[in-house]
Amino acid sequence: MPTRGANAESRVTIHMAASLDGFIARKDGSVDWLETSDEFEGGRTMEPAFVESFLMTIDCYVMGSRTYETALRFEARGLGWTYGDKPTFVLTSRELPRIRDTVELHSGDLTQFVDARLRPAFRSIWFVGGGAVAGECLRLGLADEVRYSILPILIGDGVPFFDKLDGDVALHLAEVNAYKSGMVELRYEVVRTRSP
Repeated sequence: MPTRGANAESRVTIHMAASLDGFIARKDGSVDWLETSDEFEGGRTMEPAFVESFLMTIDCYVMGSRTYETALRFEARGLGWTYGDKPTFVLTSRELPRIRDTVELHSGDLTQFVDARLRPAFRSIWFVGGGAVAGECLRLGLADEVRYSILPILIGDGVPFFDKLDGDVALHLAEVNAYKSGMVELRYEVVRTRSP
């Protein structure tokens, strides 16, 4: 297991919204299914003030290149930049447009990047896509928790939430929330096994 780096209180969270059958995008990368029309009377409401105060607790975002390109397409369509003015790190080996000062492109060893660069500087580190990045983060033992927002839809095929895990990852269910939109959010803590 990697060491925690200089900030022992830092926390790496993997978060994505996915269909009930575990896909974060269609095969072509589209996420048109994210807007669902379900309604669950017993669910919580996501009031704007609650969402805003929750987003204030996140210190930085980490994502793969395809997630970044999706965010750029949303912004180009007038839907805004989801990540506000928070530092956003894009894991890529490709040349991509860097349209804001808060975005930094990174390639190289992920463990070194998280432990030596991110953990000492940030307390709340959120990995927000995609499946290959989430899978790598778990394989390397970098994640502290997984937040899985399940939308009330089955899409049949697409990009899986976790790409090619090569072994079991034990999780502890820490929190469950259901929302009026029909979305269910599960928060799991990653169970760390002790080295002999």
